[in-house]
Amino acid sequence: MLTSKVKQVKMPKIISNPIQIEAAGTGNKIIQEFFGKITSSDSNISIARMISPAGWSEPGQTPEFDEYTLVLKGCMHVETKTGLNIIKAGQAIQTFAGEWIRYSTPEKDGAEYIAICLPAFTPESVNRDE
Repeated sequence: MLTSKVKQVKMPKIISNPIQIEAAGTGNKIIQEFFGKITSSDSNISIARMISPAGWSEPGQTPEFDEYTLVLKGCMHVETKTGLNIIKAGQAIQTFAGEWIRYSTPEKDGAEYIAICLPAFTPESVNRDE
């Protein structure tokens, strides 16, 4: 029996209004998720813009996802079991699932950055310290 294969055409998806997610830690950090579990029901990836004020910090975590962080403005501190990494505007860092990490923006200008998580971030998969 001869069957034809019909390729389904996918249309571009534009996210005009990201969803703001509540941030953990101190300070009024803004998380705008453009793609991910909450915004686009995508469990494979999350992409978010973060605006982190001076003095913000969060508890340590052992996430179940790799995270790629690109700092656009300011400076962020990324603490791991092997030491402190200071990531400035124009730099990026990759962290890995299963490794303990803590993010903060202690310097006066805070930071603005893009975070990409594979698979997607969820509050349950971040595994924050108590």
